[in-house]
Parts: sequence; C-alpha cells; structure tokens
Amino acid sequence: MSKELVELGHDVTVLCAKAKEESAYREVIDGVEVERLDDIGKVAQTNIMPQFPISVLQHAREADIIHTHIPTPWTADFSALAAKLTGTPLVVTYHNDIVGNDLLDYVASVYNHTALRFTLATADKILITQPDYLESSDHLHRYTEKVEVNSNGVDVDTFRPIDVADEDVERLGFSNESPNLFFLSVLDDVHEYKGLDVLLEAMSLLVERGGTTPRLVVGGGGELKPEYESFASELGISEHVHFTGYIPDDDLVTAYNIADLFVLPSLSSDQEGFGLVVLEALACGTPVVTTEVVGVSDQIVSHDIGSLARVGDAESLCQTIESELADTHTKKSNRGREICESEYSWESSAKELELVYDKSVS
Repeated sequence: MSKELVELGHDVTVLCAKAKEESAYREVIDGVEVERLDDIGKVAQTNIMPQFPISVLQHAREADIIHTHIPTPWTADFSALAAKLTGTPLVVTYHNDIVGNDLLDYVASVYNHTALRFTLATADKILITQPDYLESSDHLHRYTEKVEVNSNGVDVDTFRPIDVADEDVERLGFSNESPNLFFLSVLDDVHEYKGLDVLLEAMSLLVERGGTTPRLVVGGGGELKPEYESFASELGISEHVHFTGYIPDDDLVTAYNIADLFVLPSLSSDQEGFGLVVLEALACGTPVVTTEVVGVSDQIVSHDIGSLARVGDAESLCQTIESELADTHTKKSNRGREICESEYSWESSAKELELVYDKSVS
C-alpha cells in the first residue's frame, strides 16, 4: 500500500521495528522512507520499541495523516496519543478484535475497555477490511459513523499464473500423481483460528472414503508445527500430508500454482481480519475452499470461484473439497484472476485509501 501511495504522488514514511538481519536504521525502498527502531522484545506479537513514542510524536508534527493498525497495542495507542497532542488526523485500520487465552484474555479485556477506546475515539476514520466485521466486532458498534471499508489488496504482478516444472512439484512436497491441496499460515497459538486441525480431520475423512486421496501441503513454520505433525500421525494421514515449514517468497507463487485447490478453513470472525492468502491463491488462478468468516467469502460464492464449508465442520469441509476437486477449474481460475485484477489490486485499494485521507484532512 505504501508503494502504491508513493506512485500516487504522496510522501510516505514507515516507522517500524528493526529486525536482526537488517543493518540500516534508515533507507528508502521503492520511494518509501523506512525508519527502523530497536526493540526490547514482543508483547502480544507487538515489538516494544522504547524510542517509538518520541519518534512518532516527532513525525506527527510534520505529517498530514497518521495511519496506524490494530491489533498492535502500544504502537497504535502511542500513535493515537501523538495525533491527539499535535492535532494530526488519525486513520486506524482495524483488522480484528484483540483476544487472548486464560490470563491474556483478562489483559485483553482491560486493554479493550481502556486504551483501545481512547485510540478508536481519537481516530478520524476507522477502516475495516470487510463490511461484515462491523457487526461481528465487539468494539466497533459505538463508532459506526466513522467506519469505512478499505479492502486488502494483492500484488497481481507477483501473484499470477505461471508454468511449473515437475521438479518444483516434488521439491516443494506436492504430488505429480494425485490432486494437490495447499494450506498456508504461521503454525503458532496465535493463528490456531486458521483451522488447520479441522483440515487435518477432513483429510482423514477423505482417506477413509478411498479413491484418489489428495496430497495436502502445509506451508508455514511455528512452534506448533510438531504438534500438528503428531496430530496428522494420530489420524493416520502422515503419508498424505507434507509440512514444508517456512516457504520463501520465490517459492510461494510456485506453490499456489501447483495446487489444484487452496484451503483456508478459518474458524473465527473475531480473529480472521481478511484472509489475504485467499486473494493470493485466486490471483494465481487457483480455486479456493474457505469459510464464511473470510473477507472475500461473498465474492467466492457470487462469482463461483470456489466454495464455502461450514465453520469448524470437518465433514462439511471434506465434502466441499471433494466437490471442488471433481469440478472443472478452467473458468473458475480465469474468473478468480479477473476479480483480483479489477477489485482487489493494491492500486485500487490505494486509490480507495487516498479518498479516505482526503476526507480526513479536509
């Protein structure tokens, strides 16, 4: 989005944490000024940067707009404070509610009733990535008048149909002999809502039914990877499932193109802000199976570019996968690509965002 805004003639500065492998604290990437700050660790997947409050305040004095994101407590809240102190318009993209387990659920509740309310009250505009989220969120109802939809985009130049070599199929763990399913997520407790456990159960049902069992490739690393591998073993489907670990960007487009079907059985509308990987698959011409909580679920049904399974229902997911694999995908592949180009490119998303900015500063 930052790159597209630069293309539209805007000056964009990104303030972020400095990763260990990055050497430069300041640099310009594709016209975007990037300023990196040292951190002292993470809380709730958010880098804690001691310099951030001062730095964002300095930038706020010169900026026409501050744009921050939730769920990232700390950076969002100090951005809101800087906006309040300087009178700078604030735009907040609200991806999903902040929730937690056990003690973290209590901490999240305290945050949601204090700092979150301040940040949302301070915002001039609150952006959501799918219209249904206004109803499903527990915290947006009191700010309805300043909520607008700004869909995520996909890089249609990067994610595109390509020819795939047989050696790439085997190298990435897919099969040349059976249909291929692809799932992609970070495999940690934060992303359990992506529904991989339900997909593994659906795979066991597909194996039980006989016939040609598809190959499932699970992309992504994380501390729960061994647990998912053990679960696949318990279900007796290890020979039909391959866990690749982290997939480099250069191989990701190849993986989407190899797959006959991309599957994302997301479980929680509270946590699934959009499901960008679904767009990436569609842009590559790969039909999808997902659930109604994903941001583009309505378009998947209305444009017939995939199918929806019932949330958390392994039997429904199994049947939906069977039905999609039995269907012909030529038209679906073309339609999915066309929709991404016309409605979900980063260029179109950036133009929508530009209009929001204009209204915020007027």
